[in-house]
Amino acid sequence: MLQSKSFVRKTKQGKVVKVVREHYLRDDIYCGAPICKVCDSSTARLSPSASTILILDTNVVLNQIDLLENPAIDDVVVLSVVLEEVKNKNIAVYNRLRTLCSNSTRKFFVFSNEYHKDTYVKQMAGESPNDRNDRAIRVATQWYQSHLGAAGRVLLITNDRENKRKATEEGISAETVESYVKALGQPGLLDLLVQPAPEDVGMEEVEDLRPSKRKVIYSEHKPMSEITSGLHRGIYHQGKLRVNRYNPFEAYVGSESIGDEIIIYGRGNMNRAFDGDVVAVELLPQDQWQEEKSLSIADEEDEEEEDVHLVPSSADDAPRNTDLAQGSVGGTKAVLCRPSGRVVGIIKRNWHSYCGSLEPMPMPAGNGGIAHALFVSKDRRIPKIRIQTRQLGNLLDKRIIVAVDSWDCLSRYPSGHYVRTIGEIGDRDTESEVVLIENDIDSRPFSSQVLACLPPLPWSVSSEDLANPCRLDLRHVCVFSVDPPGCKDIDDALHCTTLPNGNFEVGVHIADVTNFVHPGTPLDDEAAQRGTSVYLVERRIDMLPKPLTEDICSLRSDVERLAFSVIWEMTPQAEIISTKYTKSIIKSCAALSYIEAQARMDDSRLMDPLTMDLRNMNALAKVMRLRRIERGALTLASAEVKFQIDTETHDPLDIGMYQIREANQMVEEFMLAANVSVAEKILKHFPLCSLLRRHPSPTREMLEPLLRTAAAVGLNLDVSSSKALADSLDHAVGDDPYFNKLIRILATRCMTQAVYFCSGELSPPEFHHYGLAAPLYTHFTSPIRRYADVIVHRLLAASLGLYKLPTIFQDKAQLTSTADNLNYRHRNAQMAGRASVELHTLIYFRKRPTDTEARIVKIRSNGFIVFVPKYGIEGPVYLTPRGEKGGGEWVVDEQQQKVKKMDGSISYSVLQTVTIHMEVVEPQPNRPKLELALICR
Repeated sequence: MLQSKSFVRKTKQGKVVKVVREHYLRDDIYCGAPICKVCDSSTARLSPSASTILILDTNVVLNQIDLLENPAIDDVVVLSVVLEEVKNKNIAVYNRLRTLCSNSTRKFFVFSNEYHKDTYVKQMAGESPNDRNDRAIRVATQWYQSHLGAAGRVLLITNDRENKRKATEEGISAETVESYVKALGQPGLLDLLVQPAPEDVGMEEVEDLRPSKRKVIYSEHKPMSEITSGLHRGIYHQGKLRVNRYNPFEAYVGSESIGDEIIIYGRGNMNRAFDGDVVAVELLPQDQWQEEKSLSIADEEDEEEEDVHLVPSSADDAPRNTDLAQGSVGGTKAVLCRPSGRVVGIIKRNWHSYCGSLEPMPMPAGNGGIAHALFVSKDRRIPKIRIQTRQLGNLLDKRIIVAVDSWDCLSRYPSGHYVRTIGEIGDRDTESEVVLIENDIDSRPFSSQVLACLPPLPWSVSSEDLANPCRLDLRHVCVFSVDPPGCKDIDDALHCTTLPNGNFEVGVHIADVTNFVHPGTPLDDEAAQRGTSVYLVERRIDMLPKPLTEDICSLRSDVERLAFSVIWEMTPQAEIISTKYTKSIIKSCAALSYIEAQARMDDSRLMDPLTMDLRNMNALAKVMRLRRIERGALTLASAEVKFQIDTETHDPLDIGMYQIREANQMVEEFMLAANVSVAEKILKHFPLCSLLRRHPSPTREMLEPLLRTAAAVGLNLDVSSSKALADSLDHAVGDDPYFNKLIRILATRCMTQAVYFCSGELSPPEFHHYGLAAPLYTHFTSPIRRYADVIVHRLLAASLGLYKLPTIFQDKAQLTSTADNLNYRHRNAQMAGRASVELHTLIYFRKRPTDTEARIVKIRSNGFIVFVPKYGIEGPVYLTPRGEKGGGEWVVDEQQQKVKKMDGSISYSVLQTVTIHMEVVEPQPNRPKLELALICR
C-alpha cells in the first residue's frame, strides 16, 4: 500500500516547488513473538514462554533506560515511532537502546509500526506531533493484543497520566513503570526507577520524595525564552561551567561575549549547575568581583552550611561557607578585579552517571525498608546526590553508580537513583573500573560481530600481497622499531641506509591497519566509536582486538608484516630531497626498547649495521629537532610518572618520573616528520575533507598565570609568538637544575588542547600547530591505537590512487562529527590515564608515609599548590588549620606571588622549595586522599 503526502516549499532562489513524499505500507512485517500463530517464528526475538509482552512509550525509554538495561526487564517491543522519537531527543539513550535491541541475549524486538498497514496512523487536523505519536503507540499496542489474541498479554508501560487514561478507555492494558516493577517482586529493581515528575502521576505517589524543608534554597532558573533574549541583549553570557578540582565551591565560565572567564563562587551562585553544563550567567555588581588568586583551597571536610546556597543580593549577604565561596583573606575583602557572576539558567545539562559510595548511616526502621541516603561522588566537583534505596545494607561498603534525575530549587541536593554496584570500596579492580566509568571508557569485550571481521590466525603475508604491484617489497631492508619496554602493539618502525651519493634513505613504516579494517564493517564502527586505545598504569584498553594489535598488525621482529611507508632521501644536514609514499612489506630485524637503543648508540665498541643506522638516524634527528626549535617549536615538559608493577599482585612497587632519552627524541622526530609529510600530501589532494590536527595559539589571558609566576622570580617571558616563548624558556635558568623544567611544566599547563578537525571547516591560517610551529599537521603514525590515523591512512591511499575515497569524506557534517568524537575520546583517555596514576599513587603511599621536597606552583589565601618532582605528584598544602580562630591569618601578595602571615613573620613564594610530609588519610569515609602537609624547618 502506498501513502502519499505533498507540500510546497520555497527554494533558495525564491521558487515555490511542490514536494511529494511516498510512504509504503506493508502487511508482511512480523511481530517477533514466537507464540504467534500467524508470523514466521524464525524471526522471533521474544521469549517462547513470555506471559506478558511490554510496549513502552517514548518517555519511559528516555527516563528509565537504566531500568531497561537490567536483565529482569525483557520481552519488550520497541516501536519504530518510539525509536525515532528517542533518537531525536537523546542520542545517548538512543545508542543504549539500539545496543539492547541488537544484543542476542536480551529479548528486545523492534517493530516497524510506521510501515505496517494496520498500525500506521496519520496526523489528524489540530493534533500535535506528540499526541499523534502517543496515539500511534496505543494503536500498535491494540494491534498486538488483537494479533496475539489469548496467546499472550500485551501491556503498555507509560508514566503519562493522559496517555494511560486514553489507553484504559480504549480497552488497552496499561500500567505505570513503578506499578509494573512492584509486581515483579524484586525490591532492588525499584532503586533503578527515575521518580516521575509530579505532573505525570498523582501527587500521592511522590509525597515521600519531597524535601523535608520547603524553603527556597536556590533561585528559579530563567525560562529559555528569557535566556535567549538576555544573551542577545548582552545581559547574560553563555559558556561551559568548569568546577575547580581543588575547590568545588569555585567555578569558571569561559565567555566569548566578554572575552574573559567569569568566576562563580559558592553553591548559591552556581545555582544547581554541574561541572560541564552549558549555562547562562549574569554578572554580579562590580563591587562583588573577585581576584582569582585570592580564592582558597577547599578542605576535604568542608560542607555547605544551612544558608550557603542563598544567592547573595549584596556583599553582606554572601554565603558564609568559611572563606571558600567569598574568598576573604584574613578577615579582609579580596582584591576585586575579575568578573564574577551567578548562573541564571541551564542551557544544556551535562548530567551522566557518577561513581562513588553512600554516606555512612544507620539502618532505617520501618518505612518498608526504604532508606533515604546521600551518595558521595568520588569526583569532589559533584555535589552529594539524594537517593532512596531498599538495599542499604548491601550498598554501604560498595562503590556504586548513581544517575541524577532532577534538582529542585527547594532541595539542598539533587535527586537521583541507584544504577548498579561496581564492587568493594578500596579494591584495586573496583577502583580501576571506577576510573573507566567516570571517563566514559568502553572496556567491554569485543562482540562476535567485530571479531568475525578478523582474518583467521595464524596469519602471514600472502602470495597475493607479494605479487601486488602497488606494494613495495622492503624485506631486504634493515628495518627496526624502538618502543617502551614490553611494548606489544608496535605500530611504527624505521630504517636509515646510506646512499652512494652520501645522502640517506630514511623510512618510517607504519602498520597497514586499513588492510584489515574496512569502512562500514562492525570492526570499523567499533574502532570509530572507541576512538583510541587507553593506557592505564596496570593495563591497556584496546581500540582494536588483540589479534590485530599484538599479532597481525604489530611490526614485531623477524616476521613479515604489511606497512604503509613514508620514505625520504635526506642530505646529511637532514634536508629532504624527495618523498615517496607507498604500501610495503617489511621484516623488522629488531624490536628494541628505548633503553636498548640508547645503550647501542652509547657503546663505542659496537659498529654493527643496526647500531650504525641508529647513530646516523639520531644524528639526523638532532639536526631536525634543532631546525624545528629554530622555527619556533616549543620544548615543553610534563609530569609523566612511571610505576614498577608487581607481576603477581599488580600493586605498585616503585614510582618515579619518566626518563626521556635521546632514543625517545629520535623516534619522536621522525614520527613528527612523517605526520607533516602526510598532512601536506592529503591536503593537496583533498583540500576540503582532510582530517588534520591543529594546536590553537594560547590567549594572553591563558598565559597570564605563567607570566605572573615568571615575573615573581625575576624572569621576563616574551609570549608574542611561539618562537619568542621558546627562546624565553631556553633562557629561564635558575640556581638548581630542576628550575627550567618546572617553568616548562607551568608553560605546558597554559596551552590550549590540540584538536582534530576537518580541513573544510576552517581557513588555512587556522590549521597552524602552535606547539610544533608547523603550518600543517596530522596523525598518521599510530593506526593501531588511534582511529584518526586510520582515517588519514584512507585519505593517503586515496591520494595515491590505491583505493576509492570512502563515502564519509563526502559528508562534511559526518566527518566533523567523527572529529568531535575523536577529540572527546582522546581527552577522556588522557583523563583516565591521569586518574589511574592517582589511584596507584594512593595504593603506593598507603603504607609508605614519606617526607620529600616539593615546589610551590600556585598561591592561595589559605595555602598553596605544590608539585613533587620526585614522584610527579601535585596537590594542596594548607597553611590555615580548619577551625583556627586567631594568629593564623595569611594574606596573598599578588605582585610578588607570596602568601605571608599578617605579622610578616613567615612567607612562602611561588617556585620556592619546601619540605612536605605525604601520607594517605581518610578525612571522610570512603574518600581516601594523599595528604600533603608542610614540615616547618
